[in-house]
Amino acid sequence: MIMPIQLIFSSFNTAKRVILLGLLTCLLSLTACSSDTQQAMPHFKLSEISGKVLTQDDFKNKVTIINFWATSCTTCIKEMPQLVQTYEKFKGDGLEMMAVAMSYDPPMYVVNFAQTRQLPFKVALDSDGSVAKAFGKIQLTPTTIVINKNGKIIKRYVGEPDWADFHQLIQKSLAEKA
Repeated sequence: MIMPIQLIFSSFNTAKRVILLGLLTCLLSLTACSSDTQQAMPHFKLSEISGKVLTQDDFKNKVTIINFWATSCTTCIKEMPQLVQTYEKFKGDGLEMMAVAMSYDPPMYVVNFAQTRQLPFKVALDSDGSVAKAFGKIQLTPTTIVINKNGKIIKRYVGEPDWADFHQLIQKSLAEKA
């Protein structure tokens, strides 16, 4: 008995089969990397620029935004004032936010940026890249992750988010019970 996929492939020559197989693989990969993941927040340990050590337990039962960024990333720099406004808007409702500088970002640049802009949320250094790896091998910046009160990743943004949708998601998550 010929399987349906085999039937489709049997009508193509080898070059077309390779191309079709590649396209199918890409589609399956994209489907598997959905931005609404519902994965648990991974275990991690890193240092704030103040020297305080943070772990996933510091964010337990809290809606948390984790922004992976770099001082050399123009979109990261552009969106930082919006992240500050978002934090200021929702911190009274229990929102936690942490900006995690990528491993290639010089610590002195990160400290200088955070201090001169008076960033009001936690700023941490992923000096060995282990936190970016734990959150799904993050390489592109900015990548912003929204975590609900149950410690589940509910949204992952690569690039600047749609701010209205972002705020709506935060509001909804803050209103939910843990």
